[in-house]
Amino acid sequence: MPQVAARITTEYEKRMKALFRTKSSGAEFLLPWTLDALDRCLRDIKGELGMAELKTVVEAYRKIGKLTPEHCRSDYFQLRMREACKEERLHTKHGASWPSLSRKIEGFDDLHSTAAVVWGMAFWQSPSSKEMTLDDYVK
Repeated sequence: MPQVAARITTEYEKRMKALFRTKSSGAEFLLPWTLDALDRCLRDIKGELGMAELKTVVEAYRKIGKLTPEHCRSDYFQLRMREACKEERLHTKHGASWPSLSRKIEGFDDLHSTAAVVWGMAFWQSPSSKEMTLDDYVK
């Protein structure tokens, strides 16, 4: 099985060791589980939001530099989307309705909000994003 090296803080290392025998066994469990959970949430999100709304979510994370644990809450996601749409008017770029988008994302729990944030940021931070259009990414 291929190995993946990840840098984690001392605090996360302590937490991992408290739950699992070793960091490796913890990572072997958590990484696949996290990716599966992310995929399920993204399927839900793509089923709930239209193309224009999905593009607006991705666009809202164009200039966000680094993802931190504080970003992984529904209230942060809703705040960022409110700023992006009400102040920056990003939704108009893609033809989305802010009232409709707002109603839909109000129902997102922390896990779905985190998935949306990670997915939105991933487009801009991935080396392959230069080779892919936003339309292709949101499909």
